[in-house]
Amino acid sequence: MAAINNDWLEALKDEFHKPYYKKLFDTVNEEYRTRLIFPPADDIFNAFHLTPLHKVKVVILGQDPYHNNGQAHGLCFSVKKGVAVPPSLVNIYQELQDDLGCDIPDHGCLTKWAEQGVLMLNTVLTVRAHQANSHRGIGWEEFTDAAIMALNKEDRPMVFILWGAPAQRKEKMLNNPKHLILKAPHPSPLSAYRGFFGSKPFSQTNTFLENHGVEPIDWQIEP
Repeated sequence: MAAINNDWLEALKDEFHKPYYKKLFDTVNEEYRTRLIFPPADDIFNAFHLTPLHKVKVVILGQDPYHNNGQAHGLCFSVKKGVAVPPSLVNIYQELQDDLGCDIPDHGCLTKWAEQGVLMLNTVLTVRAHQANSHRGIGWEEFTDAAIMALNKEDRPMVFILWGAPAQRKEKMLNNPKHLILKAPHPSPLSAYRGFFGSKPFSQTNTFLENHGVEPIDWQIEP
């Protein structure tokens, strides 16, 4: 695992010394040694690497990484260039076009968002190949909860985008009045038609940021 070395390290340093984290670290190392695990080990903490704590403007919470070959690279909903755009992201792009008029990209790499301050955090950071949710309950939730609590303490405007029930369960940790919480059904084809489409998360986010003197996100992903 590539160590976290920006300001997230200070915010999360206590976690690395807790018994659950040692057990998590040992479990994950053994899984990478004996099985095919995604994302690649050096990409596990990409969400933290690409979006330092002091730069976070928006948080999008996902569940666990994509579990097919070559998809996951450490950012929720995002896939590497050259990989087919997954169905949930197809629906995110459709809502982005309907909401802001953005062109629909020909790839699914959302690094541009991360580099502008959109923390794209899965609540579980690793997964066995072709086994969704296979690393649920091994300790990642405790670690990412600590990150969410660190974000909640930040004394500045921030938007939390919670899509689907697992992300929305984290709302109880978010009690900072300076922050905006946007909730909608998950963009998965199974649930997007229950209110994800038409929820306008991107324009709502930018309106909130601009109203608080924060530069909005350029959501357009270039081809």
